[in-house]
Parts: sequence; C-alpha cells; structure tokens
Amino acid sequence: MFEKYKDQDFVILGFPCNQFGNQESGTNEEIKEFVKQFNVNFPLFDKIDVNGDTADPLFQFLTGSISESILGVTYNRILWNFAKFLVDRNGIPVKRFGSKTAPLTFEEDIASLIKSTK
Repeated sequence: MFEKYKDQDFVILGFPCNQFGNQESGTNEEIKEFVKQFNVNFPLFDKIDVNGDTADPLFQFLTGSISESILGVTYNRILWNFAKFLVDRNGIPVKRFGSKTAPLTFEEDIASLIKSTK
C-alpha cells in the first residue's frame, strides 16, 4: 500500500515495540535487518514503548485521541503489536485499527482520506 500511495503524500511509519510477548527483543539494527524479508520499504523507527509510564509521547497522543473498542469494552492503550492509526496531513488521528485488522481491509479509508485532503 505504501508503494501504491506514496506519490500522493501517504506514508506508513513503523514503530517496533517489545511490550507484547517479547516479540521485538532484538536491537534496532536486528529488527531492521529482520523486516527486510518482508520488503518493508517505509520508515521504520527505533524501538519504543507504546503503553504505560514510559510510553512514547506520540502513542500517548494517539491512544488518548482514539480508543479501541472490543466487544463493548473500550481501551485507551495498545492491546497488541501491529495496531494501526490513520492520521490526516494535519496530524489528527482519524481512525484506529486493531492488530488483527489487515491493512488492505481499510484501503478505502486511506484513499478517501487522501482524496479529501488534497
């Protein structure tokens, strides 16, 4: 999706986090090497915390702006790796998608947001 929309000012930003089952236990360099096998060609930042007292300010803002609701329970934290936020060009969070939501399932949301902010 990044390749498809990058010329329309769309960008995907990746933030590794080791707060979920020790899935990102490697160094920043090891993580960046590992994701090469998945053809990751968008910016991948250094590992951060997304929950708790040590949460990065970006994720404090994102989770404070849009909560996730599962079976009627609302969460203002990241529940598992691969949570996704759709943010407009002004930095305003528009939608939030859980870890199990495949990015291609919300491509229409992305295309619509790109179109509406041109």
